[in-house]
Amino acid sequence: MSLSHSPEMHRKLIERVPAVTGRDLPEWFRAIDNGPAFLRCEERANWLAQEHGLTHGFARAIVHEHERKRISRSV
Repeated sequence: MSLSHSPEMHRKLIERVPAVTGRDLPEWFRAIDNGPAFLRCEERANWLAQEHGLTHGFARAIVHEHERKRISRSV
């Protein structure tokens, strides 16, 4: 999933996730892991936004960070 915003903006969004959503990243990662098995990141971001009432910006940032962590674990 490519970022639609700068790496600096992504970092700022990720830092604000707990304060804005009331959940930390590991909780969001579990929600993604336990959610529907979408193939595309954009589908996961849309589901996260719709299912959990997030803005698409935060949903995309969370999904992107989840992918980044998942890839780094597999390497």
